[in-house]
Amino acid sequence: MHGLGNDYVYIDGLSQPTPQHDWGSLAPIISDRHRGVGSDGLILIVPPDEPGAADARMIMFNADGSRGEMCGNGIRCVAKFVARSGRGRPAPDHAIRVRIQSDCGVSDVDVWDADAAVARARVDMGRPILNPSDIPVRVFGDRCVAHPLRVASADFRMTCVSMGNPHAVFFVDDLTAIDLPRLGPLIEHDPVFPRRVNVHVATARGADKVVMRSWERGAGLTQACGSGACAVVVAGVLERRTGRSVRVHLPGGELSIDWPADDATVQMTGPAEEVFHGVWPRP
Repeated sequence: MHGLGNDYVYIDGLSQPTPQHDWGSLAPIISDRHRGVGSDGLILIVPPDEPGAADARMIMFNADGSRGEMCGNGIRCVAKFVARSGRGRPAPDHAIRVRIQSDCGVSDVDVWDADAAVARARVDMGRPILNPSDIPVRVFGDRCVAHPLRVASADFRMTCVSMGNPHAVFFVDDLTAIDLPRLGPLIEHDPVFPRRVNVHVATARGADKVVMRSWERGAGLTQACGSGACAVVVAGVLERRTGRSVRVHLPGGELSIDWPADDATVQMTGPAEEVFHGVWPRP
């Protein structure tokens, strides 16, 4: 399944037992686009840690085998799968609401057209985390907003946000002038980020539209990053570049992001699409 081209291999651990396995070692093998299935990572869909606490749990591994806390595009696809399986309950506007547990906690997701090839889902992504030590990023102060960062002899300004996973957002005038394949890994591994970071470059085109590109921690360039789109809108508000309801354009398509108030949760709406299902023959 994929959300705006941000594709993962999903393992169904709800209708069948999930075998004991080193999933972190399997993720790079199955994600290899030449010798495996090909994906940005691997996501297990399993029962929640505590019965009744959620409808399912997602466990995410990046393409390099590292563990990820949250994937905005991934959780929409998990929610589609879970809603289609008959779990969930009616929600407003003829949606099905499911509760998905991740390493960030439990998120409510409303799903429309779960049985269709392409579903639509709205995720409550929670409140953004802005305290630098909680993101984490090694800067002084109670927020990291338009903070200077020097990379490869060039000076940038970044705003850092955690949506359960760390993001560094760089607003620029010209996206095409940024060599993200070169700068992305340098920023991801910069010592200022003790747990590495997801890197996003963005341009605001009015109060309600942003264009962005992403270098994801552990995956590299991707077609879309859902949690990153949320972080970009939060950063846009903090830097007074955008409003609070924004259409975010990524290489893979468009997401709608809403952050109604500073103390509110971020809402993300976008598609979830199944491509195929099959059996992986290797242990």
